Amino acid sequence: MKPNRFVVLENGQVFSGKPFGAEGDILGEIVFTTGMTGYLETLTDPSYYGQIVIQTFPLIGNYGVIPADFESSSSHVKAYIVREWCQVPSNFRCEGELDAFLKEHNIPGVYGIDTRELTKVIREVGVMNAKITSEIDDLDRILTEIRSYRIENAVESVSSSEISVEQGEPGGFKVVLWDFGAKENIRRELLKRGCEVITVPSHTSAEAIADLKPDGIMLSNGPGDPADNTEIISELARLSETGLPIYGICLGHQLLALAEGGETAKLKYGHRGANQPVKDLNQGKVYITSQNHGYAVVPESLPSHAVMRFVNVNDGTCEGIEYKNMPAFSTQFHPEASAGPLDTCYLFDQFMDLMREEKAKCR
Repeated sequence: MKPNRFVVLENGQVFSGKPFGAEGDILGEIVFTTGMTGYLETLTDPSYYGQIVIQTFPLIGNYGVIPADFESSSSHVKAYIVREWCQVPSNFRCEGELDAFLKEHNIPGVYGIDTRELTKVIREVGVMNAKITSEIDDLDRILTEIRSYRIENAVESVSSSEISVEQGEPGGFKVVLWDFGAKENIRRELLKRGCEVITVPSHTSAEAIADLKPDGIMLSNGPGDPADNTEIISELARLSETGLPIYGICLGHQLLALAEGGETAKLKYGHRGANQPVKDLNQGKVYITSQNHGYAVVPESLPSHAVMRFVNVNDGTCEGIEYKNMPAFSTQFHPEASAGPLDTCYLFDQFMDLMREEKAKCR
């Protein structure tokens, strides 16, 4: 019989389950995601760096491990919590199973927990730190350890370390993908549209990016508190002055708002899942979107040249901004939506149009 593995929350609550995946104790910020599918994309999304992830959907692992669906080459989650994990996956694309994947990437897992109850606690109390452990004899010591945890150097830990180039179609746009922890499907959507994609590390300067003579800049998603990235924000403010078209997604959206004088704030429990309703204020239409973030731009902090374009229908938070002082816009949600709905993929085409318009002005 398997021993217990405990989930100890920062508020002192303890949940008992069974171990799978890698061995060992781990600290992290505990969050939940509501996606019914897409667990592989969740496990390989760099935006989950430093976090213990709860899947609210009860059965996870039923289609196994499919490397073609990965959002990055490795996993950055601290630990993984599910109600039930499928030990015999079935899918024609399956190349492995979940337990082996977690072991390979040194991620402790817990199953057999009432994930519905655990999620309700986080919804009511808010996101907090937690520890996965096999021993809870000294609970006071564990709680002290939990409360001292903080996610640090998040973007630097997941960003690429060097510049890489993927060729597009002849005559296609040259796009710099500023990598703060970019999901692979952002790159795929740009390549699908014939772009040459030059991925640059997070520490790249505005001058170095401008020297690449791109037609546009894509600001990627990524983990952590956006306000921690003071050097990136400073470089982005300088880059904004070049007049290059910019599209920011998720963390990129937040960083662009900070560079333009806005503020961000931590949400109580964030938006993580593939069913977030967002209203496009330009069109008057509501779209279902895929999201993964714990911070949001504060609308009241935005300067007059930054106009909110998208709003979250559930809680009224800022989901997208258009900038009137430069050819730039941003969205909090993921239009590439892997996994999730592709309702807002038209925004990549809008980015193409923006680059086309700016290029025509230079002729």
